[in-house]
Amino acid sequence: MPRRYLYIWFRYLATDRLAKIRPELRGKPFLLYAPEHGRMVVRASSQNLLKDGISPGMVVADVRAILPSVEVFPADLAAEEKLLGALAEWSICYAPIVATDSPDGLILDISGCPHLWGGELPYLQSITARFRKGGYDVRAAIADTIGTAWAVARYGRNEMIIESGRQAAALFPLPPAALRLDSSTLQRMEKLGFRQIGQFIDIPRLNLRRRFGEAMLIRLEQALGAIPEPLKPVQPAPVYLERLPCMEPIRTATGIEIAMKRLLETLCERFFNEGKGMRTGIFKGYRIDGETVQVSVGTNRASRNAAHLFKLFELKIPEIEPALGIELFTLEATLVEDVSETQEALWSTANRDQAAISELVDNIAGKVGIQAIHRYLPLEHYWPESSVKEVISLEEQPETEWRTDRPRPIHLLSEPEPIEVMVVLPDYPPMHFRYKSELIRIVRADGPERIEQEWWLKSGPPRDYYRVEDESGARYWLFRLGLYGNRKPQWFLHGYFV
Repeated sequence: MPRRYLYIWFRYLATDRLAKIRPELRGKPFLLYAPEHGRMVVRASSQNLLKDGISPGMVVADVRAILPSVEVFPADLAAEEKLLGALAEWSICYAPIVATDSPDGLILDISGCPHLWGGELPYLQSITARFRKGGYDVRAAIADTIGTAWAVARYGRNEMIIESGRQAAALFPLPPAALRLDSSTLQRMEKLGFRQIGQFIDIPRLNLRRRFGEAMLIRLEQALGAIPEPLKPVQPAPVYLERLPCMEPIRTATGIEIAMKRLLETLCERFFNEGKGMRTGIFKGYRIDGETVQVSVGTNRASRNAAHLFKLFELKIPEIEPALGIELFTLEATLVEDVSETQEALWSTANRDQAAISELVDNIAGKVGIQAIHRYLPLEHYWPESSVKEVISLEEQPETEWRTDRPRPIHLLSEPEPIEVMVVLPDYPPMHFRYKSELIRIVRADGPERIEQEWWLKSGPPRDYYRVEDESGARYWLFRLGLYGNRKPQWFLHGYFV
């Protein structure tokens, strides 16, 4: 029995993608452009622009001369390719073998699948309806070969399901471009007057090869089924999901803990065999009343230590309401990363401190949220707010050492905040300052420490910093921006000492 293929053409994939992100563009004329040979060229245009004769390949400046009000956006080729891959992975629910045909098509090997939908017609209607409901304009065709399905989907007008063995009849009225030929071959055919495939489909193959080359002959034979065409199916990311059905509904915290431990042990064993670790995970309970309860955790680094992961989930067990009972538990690792040999050594006694830090961060994050935890590393800059950077991983190492030759505040404000000061003499520290309507009297002060602007980055006046202490013992880091003389300098609060 011959194989059957479905080709799906996303006619406006690039513009449909942008319209889904920005719904206000729906129905409006807009285009996407990309640089080409020093010019901005139209790569994709909305459907209403195509009706006005604006097509890919035109220069954006020419389009604006015709339609000054048209909106233009840069094309994101990487995002479009990623979207096509995601659509291919979703299509696996319709066929086990799916391949992408860049930039805007999918190829499905549907052999043995359509009968599950009641035949090829309802199968075709089902999948195209799902895509159209999702906001994509598609055309699709089914045939014995990829080449014929491709040709009919893009150039066919009526019949979209080609009966088995009727590839030649389906190709007969279509233009030569339906054979996926290069532009130079199509130009030669145009000069010779070939407007339809039927005009040359029966010409001896030797003559066709001599006139148009081997590539053209291969495409024709692939469409007819004489030469097989290989597929490179997408490989969806593995699903790290474990299930645990219950003989009787679980209503107690102890039962939930037991289920959680079993699922973690099974999943972590799989992680160990594959060299993976969990970064985020979701534990779900399906109740007999039809409701689903769930909790999720995240780790600072990929982990496959079941005991450590259980401690994180254990903190969330009180959030799980079993009600009349839970009959099914699942544990899914939604974000998985590789675990290197070096990272695995963190669980050994030689690196116990680093592992303890990582576990401590995870435990704190489980209680107060990961957004409350920050880690900073030094940067080689004199300007204080530019001398540190925030990082999210314990793995990242500093590029330079922390500066210890001068005292610096524990709490450095991200942006200096203006204050009003009382100064006896120009180079003296303030006697008091007003910050957010509060008057703060200074009893001790040290400074100034002058920090110049980094001239290779930005020019500007210097800062003179003072460390001051108020009557209650609180210490502040203040600075004067500019010098007395030309104009009155400004004062700012930049940090707090402990």
